[in-house]
Amino acid sequence: MFLLIIKISFFCKAINDKLGNLVEFRENLERIVVGFGWIWLPNCCGVLGFGKFNVDGELLDRNGSLLVQALVDSEGRFLDISAGWPCTMKPESILYQTKLFIGVEESRELLNGPAYELGDGNFIPQYILGDSCFPLMPWLITPYVRNNEEDSFSSAEKEYNVVHSRAMGLVDTAFARVKSRWQLLGRRWKEECIEFLPFVIVTGCLLHNFLIKFSEPMPDDDLGSLKEEEFPIFEGEVDETGRGIRDFLAEHLSRVSLRR
Repeated sequence: MFLLIIKISFFCKAINDKLGNLVEFRENLERIVVGFGWIWLPNCCGVLGFGKFNVDGELLDRNGSLLVQALVDSEGRFLDISAGWPCTMKPESILYQTKLFIGVEESRELLNGPAYELGDGNFIPQYILGDSCFPLMPWLITPYVRNNEEDSFSSAEKEYNVVHSRAMGLVDTAFARVKSRWQLLGRRWKEECIEFLPFVIVTGCLLHNFLIKFSEPMPDDDLGSLKEEEFPIFEGEVDETGRGIRDFLAEHLSRVSLRR
């Protein structure tokens, strides 16, 4: 078994060397923004979420798994992949250590393009959508959540959450297709093979992108439950600039829905 894993790792390295350019966020940004524009999300540059890959053993607690943070486009391509995080880590802790976060917050190399003018005269910068487990930031826009049962959403907030939820499904579908096509990734891995699993996951994602590039049909049957397990809602401070951008986007989507 161990020898088989070694052979698989060499194969994965070769694939990564050949196809690594298929996960290049910044070079395809114009195409990405146009794609999300077709689904009513102006200036959106991707959808950020997690996939889970199961691991046996006690190292990651019972029913443990490795987490993969991934950014996908409107067609389900992987734009950024950060694999191999233990399920015991909080999603925000993972985010803060990824190249994506560093590229936006520290080096300022990502999401620094022109703002988009909405129909009401407000502007929104380039941004990505993230699930409620992430902190709300000016460039990472999360859904509206209820703080208590008495709270209710406005019509604009409801419309935004519907569009946001539909977009988040792109991440779940992308991971489900990877697991369906390469069933090795849909199984529980032995604890002693855990160090190789991230490389196999990334390889599966690269091959997924390769097949999309050449218009190969994607598996749609027997994908099982598309929705990954829910993560706890982020409970830290709310960024006020991010809150304002989300409100602008919600009002925009509300107006668009009335014209459909």
